[in-house]
Amino acid sequence: MPVSGKIAEFMERSSWIRKMFEQGTLLKGEHGPDNVFDFSLGNPNLEPSASVKEAILTAASDKSPSLHAYMPNAGLPATRAAVARKIIKEEGFQIDEKTIVMTVGAGGAMNVALKTILNPGDEVIIPKPFFVEYVFYVDNHGGKPVLVPTKTDFSLDIAAIEGAITPSTAAIVINSPNNPTGKVYSQAEIDELAVLLRKKSAEIGRAVTLISDEPYRGIIYDGIAVPSILKSYANSMIVTSFSKDLSLPGERLGYIAMNPAMEKAQQTYDGLVLCNRILGFVNAPALIQRAVQTCLEDIVDVSVYKRRRDRLYDALTGFGYDLVRPQGAFYLFPKSPIDDDVAFVNVLQKKLVLTVPGTGFGQPGYFRIAYCVSDATIEGSLKGFEEAIKEVKS
Repeated sequence: MPVSGKIAEFMERSSWIRKMFEQGTLLKGEHGPDNVFDFSLGNPNLEPSASVKEAILTAASDKSPSLHAYMPNAGLPATRAAVARKIIKEEGFQIDEKTIVMTVGAGGAMNVALKTILNPGDEVIIPKPFFVEYVFYVDNHGGKPVLVPTKTDFSLDIAAIEGAITPSTAAIVINSPNNPTGKVYSQAEIDELAVLLRKKSAEIGRAVTLISDEPYRGIIYDGIAVPSILKSYANSMIVTSFSKDLSLPGERLGYIAMNPAMEKAQQTYDGLVLCNRILGFVNAPALIQRAVQTCLEDIVDVSVYKRRRDRLYDALTGFGYDLVRPQGAFYLFPKSPIDDDVAFVNVLQKKLVLTVPGTGFGQPGYFRIAYCVSDATIEGSLKGFEEAIKEVKS
């Protein structure tokens, strides 16, 4: 049998988004693409800025020698220095290129970070709901995911996290702005978490690493600020990418920014660089590393996402849906109007509206709407959303 039992199980557990995407393809073939309203994928539909496109053309046209040769596994020094300047400007935290590793997207960054710090059987705490791949990333490196609830508004439940920490706890992974909820953890939450992690690290005799997954950091609304975990907690790392804020998901470029005050900092950094290589990434793509050096702050027009958030939020709450207003990213995560979120997603599907059940994100009873879609898709979907909730409540 070519597929292992574990992978067969993982394929089934991770299939919700894929299933909805595949079903959408069938429905579009049957009803026409303009008549199916697909909110299943978090694939940004805004184009990169003109300056980002120009930077890519400039980098591709450069005739300097050895541009396509091997590079340091940590990435191009000039790109890492540019990332450091971005962090200093945005977070007010002093860092340099010597604690930054360029990676193959945020997914590559997360895998590199986990491989570096995990021993077999180590536990990684993950607040729910969560990006579904986290549990597979932890398993990739011999770890055990430990899922903990968040509060009703999706803020961190510090007591639940404290109760989950054991002598086997190696890390906690947070994601803010969050996929699938759009929640941004406040400065007070991050500070409280940092106090807890310092206390528990001392109690269990090992430093618990805080890993913050931040690909949506630039997509925030209503004057909300994303706190700096690097400023709040020494044993911390950011993993992120340029997929969302620069709209470059296909270019697969991200980075790890490690707090230079981390315990055994140099050894940890050397481990990150080694793992970037031996996981098979070797280094992040060279062309896009060169291109983004001058345009790291050229974020897409966030007002477009905000307008779409507001339109959907106002419409859905008007129809009777119960949901927390997102503070960032481009997702809504309403409660299902019936207990069975999978059944309700199927009702929506019959209305040609494609969403993803919260079960796929570790949070049954909810469903995710990815509003990184056209305005026409949003407007066309509203009738289906209204009819679906009326149908199940009648």
